[in-house]
Amino acid sequence: MARGKNEFFEWIKAIAIAVLLAVVIRYFLFAPIVVDGLSMMPTLHDQNRMIVNKFSYKIGDPDRFDIIVFHADEQKDYIKRIIGLPGDHIEYRDDVLYVNGKPYEEPYLDEYKKEVIDGNLTEDFTLEGLTGEGEVPEGHLFVMGDNRRYSKDSRQIGFVSMDQVLGKTSLVYWPLSEARLSN
Repeated sequence: MARGKNEFFEWIKAIAIAVLLAVVIRYFLFAPIVVDGLSMMPTLHDQNRMIVNKFSYKIGDPDRFDIIVFHADEQKDYIKRIIGLPGDHIEYRDDVLYVNGKPYEEPYLDEYKKEVIDGNLTEDFTLEGLTGEGEVPEGHLFVMGDNRRYSKDSRQIGFVSMDQVLGKTSLVYWPLSEARLSN
């Protein structure tokens, strides 16, 4: 009888540890997220399922072109690409990104740029014209969706505070036919 009771408590302990580990992983390290909408096409598709790395920016800094998830408001999280880092001056001219006066290639947009027949994929703008600021403020990011004509991003909502960022995402795991690293 004592042996059966001891084995029962060992099972309960093992299950409790497994649940605790799952909670820690889910809330502090990695979380699943579902892409809702077309703003990151062609890189990400509506209903793709991804993993968000929640600790990546606790141990390191964001990089230009990382794909991040952030709280847009209390009910909604957005998935966008980092275009501008703190201290950057951002400008678009003739479908070319300029950061601090230097042109940058965006190969993830090549597919969409070929399809556009009525102008540029990304409208011309300067950071000053959109935000009144000359550069991205400290502790903030300038983000944009890859589907530039149909993305609600920093051009409309302004800078994203690092406090709003949930984490970096780069792994698409569903559907299996589209499983890949997304950057």
